[in-house]
Formats: sequence, C-alpha cells, structure tokens
Amino acid sequence: MAVPHIDHSHIRGNLLSAGAFSSERVHSTTHNLATIGLETLGYFAQPVRILREYHLPDLRFDLMAGLTVAAIMLPQAMVFAFIAGMPPVTGLYTAILGSIVAAMWGSSHQAQSGPTNTHSLLTLSVTMTVATMGTPEFLAAAGMLTLMVGVFRLLVGVTRLGVLANFVSDSVIVGFTAGAGVLIAINQLPHLLGISAPRGSGFTEMIHQVFVHLTETHPYSAILGFSAILIIILLSRINNRIPGPLIAIVLSAIAVGLFGLDERGVSVIGELPRGLPPLARLPITDWDLIGRLSTGALAVGAIGLVQTTSITRSISSLTRQRVDSNQEFVAQGLANIASALFSGFLVTTSFNRSALNLQSGARTQLAAAFSGVFVLIGMLAFAPYAAFIPNAALAGVLMVIAYRMVDMPEIKRLLQGGRGDALIMVTTLLATLFMPLEFAVLLGISMSLGRYILRTSTPQVLPVVPDESYKHLIYAPEKPECPQLVVIEIRGDLYFGAVNHIEKMILAHMRQHPEQVFLLLRMQNVQVIDISGIHMLEFLLSTFRDAGGDLFLVKVRGPVFDRMKNLGFVTRLGEDHFLEEDEAISYLFYHVLDPAICVYECDVRVFAECQNLPRPTAHLPIPHVVSPDFTLPTITPHELYHMLKHPTPPLVVDVREPREFRRSHIPQAINVPLSRILEHLERLPRERTLILVARTERRARRAAAVLKQEGFNNLMALKGGMLAWESADLLTAVEVAPYQPTEES
Repeated sequence: MAVPHIDHSHIRGNLLSAGAFSSERVHSTTHNLATIGLETLGYFAQPVRILREYHLPDLRFDLMAGLTVAAIMLPQAMVFAFIAGMPPVTGLYTAILGSIVAAMWGSSHQAQSGPTNTHSLLTLSVTMTVATMGTPEFLAAAGMLTLMVGVFRLLVGVTRLGVLANFVSDSVIVGFTAGAGVLIAINQLPHLLGISAPRGSGFTEMIHQVFVHLTETHPYSAILGFSAILIIILLSRINNRIPGPLIAIVLSAIAVGLFGLDERGVSVIGELPRGLPPLARLPITDWDLIGRLSTGALAVGAIGLVQTTSITRSISSLTRQRVDSNQEFVAQGLANIASALFSGFLVTTSFNRSALNLQSGARTQLAAAFSGVFVLIGMLAFAPYAAFIPNAALAGVLMVIAYRMVDMPEIKRLLQGGRGDALIMVTTLLATLFMPLEFAVLLGISMSLGRYILRTSTPQVLPVVPDESYKHLIYAPEKPECPQLVVIEIRGDLYFGAVNHIEKMILAHMRQHPEQVFLLLRMQNVQVIDISGIHMLEFLLSTFRDAGGDLFLVKVRGPVFDRMKNLGFVTRLGEDHFLEEDEAISYLFYHVLDPAICVYECDVRVFAECQNLPRPTAHLPIPHVVSPDFTLPTITPHELYHMLKHPTPPLVVDVREPREFRRSHIPQAINVPLSRILEHLERLPRERTLILVARTERRARRAAAVLKQEGFNNLMALKGGMLAWESADLLTAVEVAPYQPTEES
C-alpha cells in the first residue's frame, strides 16, 4: 500500500499560526485578568484617594458634623446593644469601628454606618437560634455572624454585583424613607414625653401605648424634648450651617446638670464605660456553628446591602453625588469584619444618622470617620459629662430628623404620576410601618423588580400609519390601514421574556387582517436581541412568506444587526430586506406591493405614494390571497427563453398593469392585466400552455387561481417573475402597446 505524502511544511505553518493565536489569547487573557486585579485592588485603596483629594476648607464642616453625629450615636449604640442582647460596651465598639472603617472605604460623602435598630434585632433573632442570650457562646456566635456577613458583603463588592442595586426603584426609596421616618418618630415619642412603653412594640402597639400612658407624661422630660425641637427649628431658619442638634443636646445637658433634673425623674444616658475595643476570640473553625449561621448570615447580608443601597441613593438624590455601589459593599464588608474582630456586632448604614450627618453639613467621608473617633474620645474622656444628656433631648433631635425624612413633595409627585410607581411607594411605606423592616424593603424591591420584568416582557407592539403630513408614522387606531402592508413598531427588546408577547400580538393582528401579507417592523426601540428573538423573527418570516408575502425591517440598530448577522438571520432574510427609514415605504410601494390592489381595490390611500392613484370604481372579483394549498408549476427564466424559440412556443401572458408592461416586458408576451382578466377569458387559447408573468409570482398565482376555476389547466408561472428575468440579463422589450385581443387571437 502506498504511503501518502504528508506536507510537513503545511502542518508546521498551521502549528505556528495556532501558536501565535494561542499566544495572543494568553496575552489578552493575562491583560484582562491584570486589569480586573487592579480594579479589585482599587476598592481597597479608597482611603488613599479620600485623603489625597481632601480639601482643608472642608475640615471644619466635617469635624462639626462628626461631633453632632457622635452625640447622637453614643447613646444609641448602647441602646442598640441592649436590643441585640449584647453588653452595652459592645455597641460602642461597633459604633467606633463601623463608622471609621465604613467611612474610609465608602464612596458616599454623607453615609454614616454603625449599629442600627434593624440589625440589632437581626443579631438577636439569628444568634438566639444557636446560643442562649447572655452566655459566652452567644457573644461568640454574634461575632461569627458579623464576620460571615462581612465576608459576604465584601465578596459582592469585589465581584461587582453592585449592579443589582439598580433594580431598586426610586419609588421604593421614597416609600421606605418615609416609613422609616414615621417609625423613628413614633418610637421616640415615649422618650420625648418621658413615659414608659413595652420595648420592641410595633407601630400600632406603640401608638396605643402612648395614648394609654399619655396622662403619665413627665413634664420636665417633655419640656426638654420640645425645647430641643424648637431650638433646632429656629437655628435652621437663621442659618442652615448652625449645628442645631449639637447645640440643643449641649444646652439640655447643661440644664440637667444645673438644675439636677436627673434627680427629678428626667432619664439620662448614664455614665459611659471606658476602654479600647479588645480583640475577640472567634470560633472560626467551628464548622457546625458556621453551617447553622449560614442561612441567617446570607439573609442579613442581602438585607444590609439593600438598606445601604436605599440609603446612599436617597442621600445622593439630594446631593447629586454619584455613588459607587460596589465600593459601598466593600466598605460594609470591611466594617463588619473589623467589628467582628474587635468585639462588636452587625454594622450597616443608618438612615437617621446619615440624614443628621447631611443636615449637619458633612462634606466628605471623614465626617463619618470623625464621628467614630469622637465616640471613642467620649467613651474614654468625657463619660462623666455625657452622662447628663437627657434621652428626651435625643428624642427631640430624632423627631426633627424623622420629619425631614418624609419627602412630601416627592410623595405627591409619585401619587400624581404613574400608577405603578405610586403603588410601589405606598406599599413599601405601609409595609415599613406594619412589617419587620427587612421584609418591607424586600417587598418593595420585589414589586419594583416584578414591575420591571412585566414591563419589559410586555412591550408595546403597535401598528402605525402616516400622520396628516405623511412625514411621521404614528399609532392611530382610528385610521384605516393599508390592505397589503402593515407597519408595526416594537417598543422594547426582543429577548426571551418578551418574544412570546410580541409574536402573539403580531399574529393576532395578522388574523384580523389576513390580506396584509407584507410586514414592515420598525425596530428603533429594540436595543437587545437574543436567540429567542431571532427564532421569533424566523417564525414570522416563514409565516408571512407562506401567506404569499414577506418581512422587512427598518431602523435596526448596529449591535442588533450584528447579532442578527452572527446568528445567520441576515442571510436568511436577505440584506435587501433591511430598508432605510426614509425610503422604506416608497420601495415597498413601487417594488413589492401589488399595484392591481392599489389601483382597483384600495380606497383608503394610506401612504403619500398612494395619493396620485385613481380612485377605484369597483373591486376586483378575484381573491386577494391564494390558498397555500394551491399548486402552480413554475418555469425558470432560462427555460422559458429556450421554449420561446420552439416552433410552437407557449403563450406568455403578462398580468401586470399597462404602465408596468410598457416599461419592460418579455418579447412575444401579451398584456392582460389581472384587473381585466375576466373580461378576456373566451379569447385566451385553452389548448396552449399559458405562462403567467408578473413582477413576482404573487399576481401570477392570483391570475392562475381565477383561470383554474374557469377551466384553464395548462398553466405555469415564471419563477421569480420579471425580477428574475431581468436579473438573468435576458432580452426585454419596451414601449410596446398593450395587448388588444381580437377574434383571431
């Protein structure tokens, strides 16, 4: 057996080529990985950027805002620790570490993080499932929960999943912010009035308790609380830059100290514990504990990200600052990890303290960091003096903040705007009042996401017609449509979630107008198309071509066209079926539509091109559409060309209009327009083979259907019509009088 010769040089060339290609791919991949790595490291370099871009004139405002927030956060931290079932000092550790770390690695200039009411309750509820409150195991489990939540949020940030925050609509933020403001105000009423109420009461229960115990109002506490509110309001009207909350708190503390109001029943925050945050011993190798905490950690981590997104976006809507959600998630992750390592618990962004930070004039992230530093200083040095701060004054400050959180002008805009946004806003607000806060946020986001999916999966599919000036296509259901051509505008993307709706709407219109066998799709609003959209277009193409028509597209965007080309749809449809907007109707009118229908059957004259046509005097008694089951033999242009040279050639019957026939026709052809074919049935030879010719095959099939019913059996059609004949560069004749039948013919 002979051994075939192998061209080693060819193989070597291919290998070298493949090697070069592989080397190029490796280099490209390495470059991309390096870029991603640098971007990821960039998240951790945020403190460097903050300090490098800092302006010294902002220092005074940031220090004052930090001091103001610290005065609020210091007592809050101990209260939140009590809610979480943790020692009060752990709340201070959480406030110090959470504020500093989240601020230095965050992107929002005014967001302030630390312990919050919601996350304190979450700490308690999740940790109680694995340990008994008050035990060392409980503290260790709370630390592990915080560490796991921090790792989760950090991974979300570095993997750039912050884009998910874009699905939180502004209506959710407005509703959630307003609901949170109402909750803050209601929860501060007992402190403001100096009355007792069950800890952890809900919205309705708290209102009930306030009314029940209203007669027990402590007068000195109420005076301090309402005085604080009055001071803040008056100072804000004089100058917004005056730190009203801080001044109100200092004055109330002085009043308590001078008049001994703490001995007369005024509740104060008490002496503060001292000491730096100690390093915690976490059971990081207790896989059983980690497994039992994992579900709760995942839920808490996700809820915290949503809250952070809602708060930072709410603040940025006022400051017009562009916030990087991924950077915020990295900041929250690092803050929780730091809090867990130094004996704290869950950290997240605070609504009321962020609002206070903004109102107090914070310019940069250092304001929130300073608040943590001031809490540390207060804990170490000013504990005896801070003990005189009355809870009623703190409640008064929070009441003002809560009032400012309810954005009434924006709520009115949403109520007067679209029904969907208003429903989401109201539902979120009510859920915030009557449901656990985390479920309220998730409900609002779920509704927002559901509305987005519903809107994108049911885009508008509208048949459009020219306006009165014939310059623009508009949706006008009261106007008649062209009997042959339907122009449909798709106002949405052709992706898997929407194609069924779009296909259903187009087919429904087709069933209502079966004579409209030509479809022109306007796609200027289609930004995305996937394989499902391609399959839908292929189905429509087959459907309309089976009906004797065709499909054309106009205003297809570049990326969409490229996608169609890569998936083979451009080849299947034909590049000549992608039309220019300004020329589409004219092209279809002169080259695609049946002029016999335009002249003799149509009386609506939809397009500008129709206006010069004569009005029909009678409708043609021939079918608009031939049944798909009707079969008609065809002959190619070259076959017909050779048959015409035979001694007994077939008779070529051109069924186009006279003006078309005069422009160009096959030599030896006679012109019997489709509109007059019934007038000359007796004069057409039945014994000869009749080759029916039109511009395409459509009118030829219609003519054949009529002749078949009249007993003509030797019928054929020119395949592709005159377009195919001319494309084959075969001889044509021009300026010949149309056929006038005689007795001899």
